[in-house]
Order: sequence, then C-alpha cells, then structure tokens
Amino acid sequence: MNVTGSIDAILNNKSREVHSVSPEATVYDAIALMAEKNVGALLVIENGQLVGILSERDYTRKVMLRGKRSRETLVREIMSTSLTTVDPKQPVDDCLRFMTEKRVRHLPVVKEGEIYGVISIGDLVKHVISVQSATLDHLERYISGGYTN
Repeated sequence: MNVTGSIDAILNNKSREVHSVSPEATVYDAIALMAEKNVGALLVIENGQLVGILSERDYTRKVMLRGKRSRETLVREIMSTSLTTVDPKQPVDDCLRFMTEKRVRHLPVVKEGEIYGVISIGDLVKHVISVQSATLDHLERYISGGYTN
C-alpha cells in the first residue's frame, strides 16, 4: 500500500485554479487578491512564464518590517525568485521533506513546461492524514475480523 502517493493525487482532489499576479502589480493589489481568493501565495507570471512567487511571508518580511508602503512597492521588488517546481508524479514524502528543509510553504507544480497547479504544505499534511486514517481504519477492521478482501 502506497502511504503517501503522488502530488497528482492531491491535485485531483482540489481545485487546479492557479492565482497569479504580474511582477508590475503593486504589493497592495497582490495582497488584496490573496485575501479575496483566501490563499497564502501567488505565482508571479510575466509573458506567460513563471518568474517568481509572492507569499504572505514575503510581504511581512520585505514590506512591513522594512517600512515600505504596499501601495508603492511593486511585486517585482519583493517576490521570491529562487523557485523550485515539482512534477505531478513526484512523491508526497519528497515534497514534504523539501518544504520542511527549505522552509517553503508553497510549490508550483509544472508538467511539461506548463503550470499545472500549486500545492501548499497544508495540502500535503491533509493528504497524509487522510491516507493514515484510511490505513488505521483498514487495520482496525482487519484486527476485529471484519476485513474482507
């Protein structure tokens, strides 16, 4: 039994809608979009290409704490450009390990050069809990003699 599965399994159970912003947008507009869509990060797309990611963490550390003004600061000035993307076939445990080690909360999913979705650390944890719950249920039924093949 595959305990963790692949990123594709997670994306199949959630919306693949990708929220993005231009690097020329103001940080204020980007934060407003995050609030409207209830997401913690936006992909930054320029001329159809993924050029960065903007997270709530970027905002708090690079705008708020530095005394910048979100209505005057451009996304380009604070976005994270050191991006790692994952393939939909990548194992969940590999992504969990990477996100924990690199302290990132969102990963763009790219398939054949095209943006396929975005996964968050919350998506991964939710998936692992679901798989573990199913495994526990299976084991309980097996132990109690209620298991049938």
